[in-house]
Amino acid sequence: MINKDFFQALEDLEAEKKIDKDTFINTLETALTSAYKKMYGEAKSAMVKLNPEKATIRIYSYKTVVNEVEDPDKEISLAEARLIKKSHKLGDVVMAEESTKEFGRIAAQTAKQVVMQKLKELERSMALSELSEKEDELLTTIVKRIDNGTIYVQLSNTHTEGVMLPSDQIPNEKFNIGDRVKVYVKKIKDSFKGTQIQVTRSNVGFVRKLFELEIPEVANGDVKIKNIARDAGNRTKVAVYTEKANIDPIGTCVGFHGQRIDTISSEINGEKIDLIEFSEDPLEFIAKALSPAQVISVETNESLHSSRVIVPDDKLSLAIGKNGQNVRLAARLTGWKIEVKPLSSISNATEIKEPEYELTELNDEDAFSGLNDFDSLEEIAPLDDEEN
Repeated sequence: MINKDFFQALEDLEAEKKIDKDTFINTLETALTSAYKKMYGEAKSAMVKLNPEKATIRIYSYKTVVNEVEDPDKEISLAEARLIKKSHKLGDVVMAEESTKEFGRIAAQTAKQVVMQKLKELERSMALSELSEKEDELLTTIVKRIDNGTIYVQLSNTHTEGVMLPSDQIPNEKFNIGDRVKVYVKKIKDSFKGTQIQVTRSNVGFVRKLFELEIPEVANGDVKIKNIARDAGNRTKVAVYTEKANIDPIGTCVGFHGQRIDTISSEINGEKIDLIEFSEDPLEFIAKALSPAQVISVETNESLHSSRVIVPDDKLSLAIGKNGQNVRLAARLTGWKIEVKPLSSISNATEIKEPEYELTELNDEDAFSGLNDFDSLEEIAPLDDEEN
């Protein structure tokens, strides 16, 4: 039977794991009541009460006082009830303590099962609550295993794994078991499989957090990040600005002898980072976003939210970038559709048309429904494959 050691164990759980003892008691009473009914018949009305102070368990059966008994397991006549207690009246509940001798072994087994199950549930709930605070944070983790390209990392001070799918990894980046690696927590979700944590190194949020980590002025808000556009493994464009006249946002992010930006670039496997100073003037912002290309002129069409950029003929390939990378990132960074044309074509240009590269947003709603559903948040793709 449940004894003092059992109740002491509940006290220890409450002290060590901050798990409410009363929660266990209530759950256990319900489970023991169910077990008792199964043992002696479901029809019988009964309840089990535990008393932690006295380290006792009591089982009570109860019946309702009625004029005419139709269900002997749940009802008792007024005459019989008054033999137990003269003051009983119709509608009263008559309780009687039952023997627990034969029920002892069942009670002990049930108690053990309930405690183990409840302990797992509460620990899981507490872990999820704690981990939810880490969403949108940068964490240092340890690579625990690698399976078919998917990397599983151990989150510090927890027994929880983070999942980094191939699409969330920086291309050509290699890790070994035991490596320490910084990751960005994209999403945390509880499911029947347990707590699922999606971590990434390819997300723009990862770069944003690295800037906050390495650049105090970004962390304290003196320098603000307006937007980030990233082609993980190749190039990232970061638009920064400040409202303080005495701060150079680009120089601040670069750091002395480039130390700050080099540290961030090294963390993302040598990925190139273009720092762009944000401007409220879309013409100026678009021109800067196409860095490192030189821009001659920019025209915009507000109704189409598109622009046409003229560059020197010998800078056309630089402005567009390999496979259109530079202009795609510039479009994503600015939010404007961008068409790049060489200076030699300007005499033939009469109006701004739909650009060859446009911004297309892909929603990432509930992408954590399954491990294979982790997708990139957005892509910018060319409208056609023809060269400019």
